[in-house]
Amino acid sequence: MRVLLASRNAKKLGELRRIVAAERLDGIEVLGLDEVPEFPEAPETGATFEENAIAKAVDAAAATGLPSIADDSGIAVDALNGMPGVLSARWSGKHGDDLGNLELLLGQLGDVPDERRGAAFVAVVALAVPGAEPVVVRGEWRGTLLRAMRGANGFGYDPIFVPEGETRTSAEMTPAEKDADSHRGRALRLLLPHLRALAGQR
Repeated sequence: MRVLLASRNAKKLGELRRIVAAERLDGIEVLGLDEVPEFPEAPETGATFEENAIAKAVDAAAATGLPSIADDSGIAVDALNGMPGVLSARWSGKHGDDLGNLELLLGQLGDVPDERRGAAFVAVVALAVPGAEPVVVRGEWRGTLLRAMRGANGFGYDPIFVPEGETRTSAEMTPAEKDADSHRGRALRLLLPHLRALAGQR
């Protein structure tokens, strides 16, 4: 069974493939957008993570005929009333500018005391199968935000995010450690029963 991850992000693709392998879902082959014929991708205009994830998954399933998974994820900062939220990837004005996004967020939090620097990574993952209602799951990963970047693993806001119960940032954790606890890892594991059903497993 081929399942499409509607993303061109190699790190997200690697994460899903690692989780599928770790759960021994041998009947599932995960493809990325670069491995299927190109189709028009709608811009992320939803007001919520759920809206964006569902739209991407449904579009991909309709265009390819494959069961399709899409996620929308970001960071919700307590002191900013849950922002950047759905704008996380383009917080500094340009989509995917990780350093610019980080520097802007650090600047905005410059006067916020340590005890008020709480945040949560949020991931909403949708699975769309042609002819069926989408399945939507949500994972959250609470932590606090540092005042300077640490670590070279991960991407996005990982270098300033210290998960609850940790002293390291998520950019200092190994991929396996991050998979076990991350917001996307948590959401993807909630999706596993549906993937097992697709693959004919119990």
